[in-house]
Amino acid sequence: MSDHTSGESKSVEFLLDSTLESVDLAEAEVLRIAGDAGMAEEDQHRLSMAVRESMVNAVAHGNRYSPDKKVQLKIRRHPDRLAVEIADEGEGFELKSVPDPLADENLLRASGRGILLIQAFVDEFRIGRRETAGTQAVLVKYLKRESR
Repeated sequence: MSDHTSGESKSVEFLLDSTLESVDLAEAEVLRIAGDAGMAEEDQHRLSMAVRESMVNAVAHGNRYSPDKKVQLKIRRHPDRLAVEIADEGEGFELKSVPDPLADENLLRASGRGILLIQAFVDEFRIGRRETAGTQAVLVKYLKRESR
């Protein structure tokens, strides 16, 4: 783990094994930081679900549980938002190649809804190939301020 502070932003980085235990660790760390940032409990739950799904995608689909491949997790806390970056070392993929989970022929499939769920649970979502190898997902959840 490494810890960085710049201006009003703070970030932590982890290099995780391609295991389901790493999924749990990533989710717990994001929840801790979201709670410390004052994120509403419902928003913490949504972000937690999105991080869990992204981590499972990285571990299972990207790195295929390979002990030789790692998942990079970066959590950046800004005054108005949390940004979570999850990157694997797999083959990479293009978002447009993922079948539409809402299409009639895909409704009964056991998998394929993860990205749809992630998009529903966060305020911003980007995913794409990394320059080196693998896929990087960026999830952003805004910190809502109480109105006076």
